[in-house]
Amino acid sequence: QKAKYNSIMPDNPPFYFLNVYKPEGITSFDVIYRLRKILNIKKIGHSGTLDPMADGVMQIAVGNASRLLEYLDSTKEYKAEIVFGFMSTTLDREGEITKLEKPLFSLEELKNVINLFTGEITQIPPVYSAIKVNGKRLYEIARKNPETNITAPERKVTVYETELIDFKDHKAQIRVKCSKGTYIRTLCDDIAKKLNTRAYLSKLTRTQAGNFYIKDSIKIEQADISKAIDPKSAINLPEIKLNENEYYRAKNGAIIEYNSDLNNETVMLTYMDKLVSIGILSDNKVKIKKFFN
Repeated sequence: QKAKYNSIMPDNPPFYFLNVYKPEGITSFDVIYRLRKILNIKKIGHSGTLDPMADGVMQIAVGNASRLLEYLDSTKEYKAEIVFGFMSTTLDREGEITKLEKPLFSLEELKNVINLFTGEITQIPPVYSAIKVNGKRLYEIARKNPETNITAPERKVTVYETELIDFKDHKAQIRVKCSKGTYIRTLCDDIAKKLNTRAYLSKLTRTQAGNFYIKDSIKIEQADISKAIDPKSAINLPEIKLNENEYYRAKNGAIIEYNSDLNNETVMLTYMDKLVSIGILSDNKVKIKKFFN
């Protein structure tokens, strides 16, 4: 499913998404800050931070759409460039880089190792990351005390697809489709370790986030109401269409009767082809969780 642009003016208060391209060199918060000024709207959120060195798709929620961020498809796709034979303190080009011995592995070995990193894998997030340990972010600890030997706890992530796009001069371009929380720079270094060397991430582009694709993204300065994306097409949930009576019942928080085999399933409720509520469907009853209009 692809997120569709809205054909009608969004509501007041605003309730829509934007597919925004973040360029290299700025933070994800910089994007939000600029959008608040351009749109003159304070309530703007996003799903999935991109590091300053990375570019690509950001799922931007405007106004009440911020209440839908938790329901967005969290699958991400990236194109990454890996440089083998070097070690970086941050696992990317922003860190202190040390040259190692020339790596010795073949194209076939690289392909085989990349294929190993699919399915559920275990990662240890990099030291320079926003993960909190004992209430403090790892990168804050690392910057203040570089000698401190501290690591983040292991985490399980899922890599759905990996593909080698190009390889020459010990540089590889790969495509990775993965779950939320996957550290691509850790993945790159883990691939290198399997090849008896080290590596750093030299370029990262997020090409897809849920239903948002980079080919459909807009520049920050292009953001306006005409680029609004209908919340209904931004999330992937079973749809229940309400009649007028059911709409007003939902608005008042009343339970909606609905025959279905689904149990304990999050659903979106629509009225006149517009998303108006999020509910939980169990035992042929929908309990209203959030109402938007």
